[in-house]
Amino acid sequence: MTTERRTVVPAREGRAVRVAAGQRVSVVDLEGGQVGDVFAFVADDAATTTEHLSAAHTRGATDRLFPSVGQRFVTDRRRPILTLLSDTSPGWHDMLIPACDPARYAALGAEGFHASCADNLHRALADMGLSVPFTPQPVNVFMRIPVEGDGMLRWLPAASRPGDAITFRAETDCVVVVSACPQDLVDINSGDPTPLAIDVLA
Repeated sequence: MTTERRTVVPAREGRAVRVAAGQRVSVVDLEGGQVGDVFAFVADDAATTTEHLSAAHTRGATDRLFPSVGQRFVTDRRRPILTLLSDTSPGWHDMLIPACDPARYAALGAEGFHASCADNLHRALADMGLSVPFTPQPVNVFMRIPVEGDGMLRWLPAASRPGDAITFRAETDCVVVVSACPQDLVDINSGDPTPLAIDVLA
């Protein structure tokens, strides 16, 4: 399988791509150790799109907290939108944590502007002439958040290596947005965010 087009997602930024039903799309960790927030929206002719990949509905459909190869992701209308085809990383991906946003960084003590996955989502959609009136919970690829026996969450550095990729098949025409998470106050990116790539595969 060859790359039809590659979109580099610079560290701390987001990018959006259109993916046709049946096409495959990969998120690639270029340097290793980088979390990516993945959002997907059903493509239509409207400038405002609302049907989206829903982590909560996917957990209900799959009976799993975290994704595994072969599973489908569904929308808030419980329709398939992506299928996870392959994963060359150690397999840590999160479906519990919301996108970071300005309020999250303020709570962590950041002063002034701090890039966030929520802002990156809306900027990436705006670049395509699209908007959404909310920030869905993303699928956080390469994010390592194990659940302890007592129910507590641990925030660990991503274990992905340079070149690791997670690949999906689009089950409907969709817009996929990836944010190279700018989190540098919690250790999920080892304190130093780096770029990702989105490969649409021929």
